[in-house]
Amino acid sequence: MDLDTFYVSVERLIDSRLNGKPILLGGTSDRGVVASCSYEARSFGVHSGMPMKMARQLCPEATVVRGEAGTYSRYSDMVTEIIKDQVPVFEKASIDEFYADLTGMDKFFGCYQFATELRKSIIRETGLPLSFGLSVNKTVSKVATGEAKPNNQLRIDFGEEKNFLSPLSIKKIPMVGDKTYQQLRNMGVKVVKTIQDMPVEMMESAFGKNGVGLWYKANGIDNRQVIPYSERKSISTERTFDKDTIDVIKLRTIVSAMAENLAFQLRRGERLTSVVSVKLRYSDFSTYSRQLKIPYTSADHVLVPVILDLFEKLYNRRLLVRLVGVRYAGLVQGNYQIDLFDDTIERLKLYQAMDVIRNRFGERSLYRASTMGAKTIGRFTNPFNGEPPLILAHRKS
Repeated sequence: MDLDTFYVSVERLIDSRLNGKPILLGGTSDRGVVASCSYEARSFGVHSGMPMKMARQLCPEATVVRGEAGTYSRYSDMVTEIIKDQVPVFEKASIDEFYADLTGMDKFFGCYQFATELRKSIIRETGLPLSFGLSVNKTVSKVATGEAKPNNQLRIDFGEEKNFLSPLSIKKIPMVGDKTYQQLRNMGVKVVKTIQDMPVEMMESAFGKNGVGLWYKANGIDNRQVIPYSERKSISTERTFDKDTIDVIKLRTIVSAMAENLAFQLRRGERLTSVVSVKLRYSDFSTYSRQLKIPYTSADHVLVPVILDLFEKLYNRRLLVRLVGVRYAGLVQGNYQIDLFDDTIERLKLYQAMDVIRNRFGERSLYRASTMGAKTIGRFTNPFNGEPPLILAHRKS
């Protein structure tokens, strides 16, 4: 199930004057990024991730809306609660996308009828348009949802998966990005049927392990299970000092490094957090913590200042500190770009470049100069065993 043009739909619920008009949602400056756009704007060639300046040039009559991530989170939670009340097992794949396992429901209501009634219920109670695809696995259901849009539904009966996928463009397969798409086009592959007719060994030879996965998906084979949704997901890290300290600069540095590193862990796991907290334990073993509810994010420049602000409110300068900790909770799956409405292309590329280096050389192989004093941050340590890491001095834009 996918909420159609989710951000735009929420804005139209708030302001009906936006109905039927081309909408660009994201950073309002020329250096901003399009986080989402309406179908009317898409007809002009606009798409998510495009620089706002270019989008305005393509669609000059569009209305530009800055957007508020907290509002979208609330509407997403509304939909989640409705699904939770009616579906035995479901997975929240992102802020606007859900997988529901309806196995066994055919014995009582019929899966398609049940899904239809659930969709009507969500639309009636929230006012948001919703599309769904029903099939035997995640891949075919996701593709079917895309084909059903806007605001519609589609059922792919058992045994019809290959026939359904075969005439579609190869770009419809979820794991095909721009680079893979271009490689396939260079091989003369345009539609899914061509991959279906190819030996799996040929795809493996051309794309390695990813080629095997692509071949299976093109043939409608996907054995991934629906991961049951849990609201109590969290990640955290703590550090207990060898010697209790009152060095506020050291404490700020370590807390910042923890916040930055955990943000990277979120992005690597394709997760977003909505609850952040800081924990302090003093030399007398008294322990205190503060937490704050925030819009879904996994961006350093959002999380680090919030964590530091919580630390300043919590820290008692008259006592020695024994332990500090940072925790992110309320996690959901999703890409960190979805709530960065005022970001620039340069900043988004910076995050991508930083994460590529960390994935290749280690979590603490690159960090901001403001956190370089933190040699260890709990369980995450410098993998270079004393070799100097790359240090990023990031100026504020």
